[in-house]
Amino acid sequence: MRMHHSKLVLLLVIFFCTDVKAQSDNYAREIVKQLSSEEFKGRGYVENGDKIAANFIRTEFEKLGLKPFSNTYFQKFYITVNTFPSEIELIVNGQKLQAGYEFLVTPGSPSISGKFETVYLSIEDILSDEQLGQKLSTSVGKYLIIESITGYELEEADFDRFDEVVRFLKYHPNNPAIGTIELTNEKLTWNGSQIQHPKSSFTVIENSVEFPITSVGVNLKSALESKYKTQNVVGYIEGNNSDSLIVIMAHYDHFGKMGNALFPGANDNASGAAMMLSLAKHYSKNKPDYNIAFIAFGAEELGLLGSKYFVENPLFDLSKIKFLLNFDLAGTGDEGIQIVNGSVYRNKFDLLTSINNEKELLPQVKIRGKACNSDHCFFDEAGVPGFYIYTLGGIRAYHDVYDKYETLPFTEFEDYFTLIVEFLEKI
Repeated sequence: MRMHHSKLVLLLVIFFCTDVKAQSDNYAREIVKQLSSEEFKGRGYVENGDKIAANFIRTEFEKLGLKPFSNTYFQKFYITVNTFPSEIELIVNGQKLQAGYEFLVTPGSPSISGKFETVYLSIEDILSDEQLGQKLSTSVGKYLIIESITGYELEEADFDRFDEVVRFLKYHPNNPAIGTIELTNEKLTWNGSQIQHPKSSFTVIENSVEFPITSVGVNLKSALESKYKTQNVVGYIEGNNSDSLIVIMAHYDHFGKMGNALFPGANDNASGAAMMLSLAKHYSKNKPDYNIAFIAFGAEELGLLGSKYFVENPLFDLSKIKFLLNFDLAGTGDEGIQIVNGSVYRNKFDLLTSINNEKELLPQVKIRGKACNSDHCFFDEAGVPGFYIYTLGGIRAYHDVYDKYETLPFTEFEDYFTLIVEFLEKI
């Protein structure tokens, strides 16, 4: 049967669009799989994880034909970071706990080794000056065990008091105890630290230990790297109009390893790096209207250090940036995407929303105001317009050992990618 010409064209268009979307999804999955694999050491500062990841991204830039702004894709800078390069042992009542799954070490903890007696602090102890003082007077050379506050119904002032006391116990040199263990019933969430505290401390899942806790064995070695050299990775694609510049960026770093515990960072932020590289791949084959710079930032998780350094030492004129897009947590999207600075650049937000509605792509495009919560922050302060975008809904894995490639759903990645390409063509 002969097919009508218009129907044939329509089918070819549908096939082409579907094929492009599938290719972007497959490429992104492979990028996330690589970046979050054990080989990349969690993209942190143990076993050169950050450098392994940066070299991988540089190689992708080269494959895609991106040009460096100088003679290298790397922009080097120095950071200070507290690391845990060897296995961490925490033994409670003779039971060895599993790092990352049953306990976390506080990121700024110093080295400590030995077996210690304990002093138990209840919520009531912490809220009473008298009871707290009595307990602390018996805690010299011992570990404090802090009762979990999960599920307690307290007045706001009591919560504030609890937080203040716990911060003192964890971080202040005047705490007479040798260290602390805070019990919790909530998800373990880790961070990094640029400093080392006087006391070691841990967070432990309450149901992983038996009560009463009478003894704690610790073998913890930390290393404060005071001048660690890391890097941003920067390249660009030439467009038809060289007067203005679009910037696509995402941080590639994560928390690396806490002893033997690996923090893969599949969603945070291998997925954002995959979105950036997917766009680089697209524009390497489809010449854009404007020059497009692609920046993979280091040390975001330590306090936006890579982007801060870049804005203070730019490789191109920041005033030429027409618009920037900062991608983070791009691997879900069950509830759409959040647009930080959406209310600041309302015309651009309305354009993005209208495209999404017309194409019926994502469940929602949610507006948000200004927020200094990722690498766009210092560009904001320099007067550069742009959005910080992250997906909403889906898995809860975040800053933990469960943020893995195998469980990342990529729920709306294809439609998200399509929306961004359409948006960049119209701004």
